[in-house]
Amino acid sequence: MANKNQNNPAVKKYVKTGIIAAIVIAVAALGVWGISAIRGGGATVEEALETVSTDAANAADLRIAVIRMDAIQTDAAVLKDLAKQREAYEQELRDELEAKQKELEAEKAEIEKSQDVLSRDALQRRVVDYQNRVTELQRELTERAQSVEIAFQQALNKIQNEHLNPIIEGIIAKKNLSMVIDGRFTRLGANAGNLDITNEVISALDKKVSKVKMDTPQGF
Repeated sequence: MANKNQNNPAVKKYVKTGIIAAIVIAVAALGVWGISAIRGGGATVEEALETVSTDAANAADLRIAVIRMDAIQTDAAVLKDLAKQREAYEQELRDELEAKQKELEAEKAEIEKSQDVLSRDALQRRVVDYQNRVTELQRELTERAQSVEIAFQQALNKIQNEHLNPIIEGIIAKKNLSMVIDGRFTRLGANAGNLDITNEVISALDKKVSKVKMDTPQGF
C-alpha cells in the first residue's frame, strides 16, 4: 500500500501543493461523472434554502457597541494590579534562578579544578551529581513558572466571570444593545464616537473592584 501511494501522482501533488490544492486536484480527477454523482446525492440549493426563513435583522433596529478587550486588560485597575502580582512572582523566580546559577557555576569551577586530584570514579560521581542538580533545578523552576501562570489565569477567569461579564451585561441592558463586538481590530470613523464603550466598561469595572488576589502558586 505504501508503494502505491508513493507512485500515485495525486499523492505527490498533495505533498507538493498542500491540502487546498489537493482538493482541487481530487475534484478535477472525478470528472463529469463524479460531479454528477455528488449532485445527485442530495437536495438542490433551492430545495435546501426552503428551510431558511426570510426574517432578518433590521439595520434601523440594531444597536451595536464595540469593546476593546486589550485596552481593558491594560487600563483597568484590577487587571493592572493582577499583572503586578504575577510579575512579583516571576521576579522572585528570576532572582532565585540567578542565585542558583552562581552556585552551580562555582561548583562547576571546583569540579574542573579537582580533575587532577580526584580518582576517575569520584570525579564521575561528582559530575553526575552536578548534572542531576542542574536537571532538577530546570524541572523545579519550570513547574513553578507554570504554577504562576495557572494562578494568574484562575484569577483572570474570576475577574471576568464575577465582575467584567456582569458589567458588560448590565451595559447591554442599560443601553438596549443588540450586539457588542470585540473591537481590537475595528477602525472607527469620526462620527462613531458613541460606538466604543471601552472607557465606560473600564470606569464601571474600576468602581466595582480594584483588586483580586491571586492564589499563592505552588512552590512559593
